[in-house]
Amino acid sequence: MFAGMVLYVIGATLAAVAPSFGLICVARVLWGLGAAAPRSLSLAMVRDRYEGDNMARLMSMILALFLLVPVVAPGVGAGLNAIGPWRLVFWFPAVAAMCMSAWAWFRLPETLPPERRRPFTWRAIGSAGRAVVGNRQTVCFTLAITFLFGVMTTYISGTEVIIEDVYGYEQWFPLIFGVLAILLALSALNNARLVSRLGVTALVRRMAVVGVVVASTLTVIAFTNGGHPNFWLFVVALAITVPLAQGLVPNANTAAMAPVPHVAGTASAIIATTMTAGGALLGAIVTSAFDGTVRPYAVGILAFISISALLILFGATSSIEPPADQLDSAPLA
Repeated sequence: MFAGMVLYVIGATLAAVAPSFGLICVARVLWGLGAAAPRSLSLAMVRDRYEGDNMARLMSMILALFLLVPVVAPGVGAGLNAIGPWRLVFWFPAVAAMCMSAWAWFRLPETLPPERRRPFTWRAIGSAGRAVVGNRQTVCFTLAITFLFGVMTTYISGTEVIIEDVYGYEQWFPLIFGVLAILLALSALNNARLVSRLGVTALVRRMAVVGVVVASTLTVIAFTNGGHPNFWLFVVALAITVPLAQGLVPNANTAAMAPVPHVAGTASAIIATTMTAGGALLGAIVTSAFDGTVRPYAVGILAFISISALLILFGATSSIEPPADQLDSAPLA
């Protein structure tokens, strides 16, 4: 993780001092590669320390913080630009990363016990990868997360187009986007409470079914009035559908990681890579189908939620968390 943070700081610093746009792009690539380390390893560290419902609750809290970023980040960026040059936008993440690394160095203990550590060899990595892709539950829930992230990327990339180009309410976009981001965070926090009452296995199944019903309602609304439904009716339906879909993500993450505690790092990397790349591609497909109405947008969301629900129901055929004796005896290779 610290190696990734070092690369992150180097990338951000290079972007801050870069004399040309081309070098800024190169620095941003390094920046992103460095950010991938804590992004992937954070899930592995949670899996090392927590299981089942406890893991789902913690993942919900982490997701809530992540979903608040779209609300806070624009204001932070605007504030930095107001008090200093544009390069301050790059210096700030570099300094923040150094502060977080220092805190982690002194306060964050190693989460993986020595007896569960694996050799860093190609053979060990290949063995871990086979263990991940060979587990039906992990594969099903990883693909489900990917389609759920496709809902998120569709929402992020398509909402502004719909609000501005379909309805012409560009002045409402910042407010609506901010309110929906808050609802997303509240949905994640509410998921933590529901997990305590229902358990992750029952909750993920019920939310998958409800998600399909709600997305179907959104699609029916989208097809009224020639694909130009009442603006506020569509926004309300969207404000229910997207947070509900994203509320599934921490539970699906928990389910994907549950059977593979012995290769949590590899599993986390595979899940994060598949989710990010696949979800971005899915969102781009829906955005490219824009026809001047909200219909492709709603149909895409319904398709992604429906596919993820089928994957969840197929993958969660029994209790999501494996028995304790299976966790204790999980092989290291």
